[in-house]
Amino acid sequence: MDTTPETTVQATATMKTVDAAPEHQLIAMIDGSHYSESVCDHAAWIARRAGSTVHLVHLISRKSLGGEPANLSGSIGLGARTALLSELAELDAQKAKLAQHRGRAILVDAEARMHADGVDGVATKLRHGEVVETLKEIEAEANLIVMGKRGEASSPDSPLLGANLESAVRSTSLPLLVASRSFTEPKRVLLAFDGGRSALKAVDFFAARPHYNDLECHLLSVGPTDVTRQRQLEGAATLLRESGFSVETAHVDGQAEAVIAAEVERRDVNMVIMGAYGHSRIRNFIIGSTTTQMIRSCKLPILLFR
Repeated sequence: MDTTPETTVQATATMKTVDAAPEHQLIAMIDGSHYSESVCDHAAWIARRAGSTVHLVHLISRKSLGGEPANLSGSIGLGARTALLSELAELDAQKAKLAQHRGRAILVDAEARMHADGVDGVATKLRHGEVVETLKEIEAEANLIVMGKRGEASSPDSPLLGANLESAVRSTSLPLLVASRSFTEPKRVLLAFDGGRSALKAVDFFAARPHYNDLECHLLSVGPTDVTRQRQLEGAATLLRESGFSVETAHVDGQAEAVIAAEVERRDVNMVIMGAYGHSRIRNFIIGSTTTQMIRSCKLPILLFR
């Protein structure tokens, strides 16, 4: 959770300057993993509500093609080495061609699933590159990104996150929805509110989008509290209520991961919303990251703001 302090006046001013324009595009990153179908279903749920188009993106990374060509020629004779290098080049070309065929097939299946989910505005993109550089190139016209918790190289039951997920969250200024393994339509959401910039950004996002206001919203503050934090919490709740949301607030002392997990179960929520990576990588390496721990342990979709 982001712990950057804000005053109540600053919080209110920040909330009132939100661009209320509806989403016009969201990006759904799919890779053929166990999470790809869920990514499509989560993206379709958002697109139907927001009236937005969906860009399905499949990446062919250098890693998936085996990285740099290996030099297996050793110290064999010149003629044999030349023939071997020619075969290796041909093999690389075949791998690239196969990866493109596979990528197109994944996109065709994903597009069909989106149409079945009731979304007509779907575009597909097959790109070469890595996640971070791709997002930097295509995120300018989007409002939200959807990704799976783990990639195709990971077991769906692995305690580890996908290799690209943290980098993607840290590199983009857009909200990023981490899809759970299977989709359940959200009815109740829990917003972990700490008064920081990311939490205010999350409140702004929903307050400006009335097509979400049928969701039951629980604002949860975790840890030590004071008058300023309480005013911020009530100010956020008031803004959401004025936008048509049903809001409950709560403050619970304790460790963020444990408290959020307990409140998720107690309130039977379907989605968690929180600020992401409010500290440096060095600090997270030394004492751990609440964001990473939450993504690992939570079986619900998590909408992250930075």
